[in-house]
Amino acid sequence: MTTLSSAAPVNVICMKWGRLYGPEYVNHLHAGVRRHLSRPHRFVCFTDDASGLHPDIEVFPVPALGLPAGHGDTRWQKLAVFRRELADLSGPTLFLDLDLVIVDSLDPFFAAPGRFLIIRDDELFRAKPLRKILPARDRFLASVGNSSVFRFEIGAHTDILDAYVADPAAAARAYEISQQFLSAQLAQRGLLQYWPRGWCVSFKNDCVPRHFASYWRDPAVPPGAKIVVFAGSPKMSEVLEGGGHRWYRRIGNIDWLRQAWQAD
Repeated sequence: MTTLSSAAPVNVICMKWGRLYGPEYVNHLHAGVRRHLSRPHRFVCFTDDASGLHPDIEVFPVPALGLPAGHGDTRWQKLAVFRRELADLSGPTLFLDLDLVIVDSLDPFFAAPGRFLIIRDDELFRAKPLRKILPARDRFLASVGNSSVFRFEIGAHTDILDAYVADPAAAARAYEISQQFLSAQLAQRGLLQYWPRGWCVSFKNDCVPRHFASYWRDPAVPPGAKIVVFAGSPKMSEVLEGGGHRWYRRIGNIDWLRQAWQAD
């Protein structure tokens, strides 16, 4: 991706299918993007149910993966964004999952150089020393990108989708989840590049004080963080409803999180 003019239009896209997330997730995400992205942009939701979505949100059907007959698995649906044609979109595009909260400017996500940028998954979790028992697997997992937030160019990575569609059963056997397959494909092409550390942070591991420190300090946004991601458990819905506590972890006042998520 070449350096963009600050006036060049871009896309922000998300997906909602099934019953896991209601329209409020898309609406709050749309509001957060509008608040934190200064450059001209289109906000698009690919969905199988547009009811309840804000009228300013552009809506298109969930794109087809193009799987062979007999393969109806939609768990890897996100890979469909790598179609040659994606609705009528073109150009630089930021994909955002629905279970995240924007807390600072998104402009740097389009200014960062690179053809494909993604979160390094390991940066969202605590270190796992036992993984060292299998060095090769540890090296691979350390390279995996978390696809909650990634930027790409529409139509520039059709080979990734083609590789999956060619043998989806083999892909599912080799990789536990789609972001592992995506990361391996990007690495093979020399395109696996990560956002600067600290731009995308884990609510549980980066915002909530560790262990019993959480009993006297409330969760807070780390300096420099732009997006708070809910990787693993607890989920955002649980936290917003006042849950997510464990005997070893208290989740205190999260007014800042509610304000960031519900901002209109």
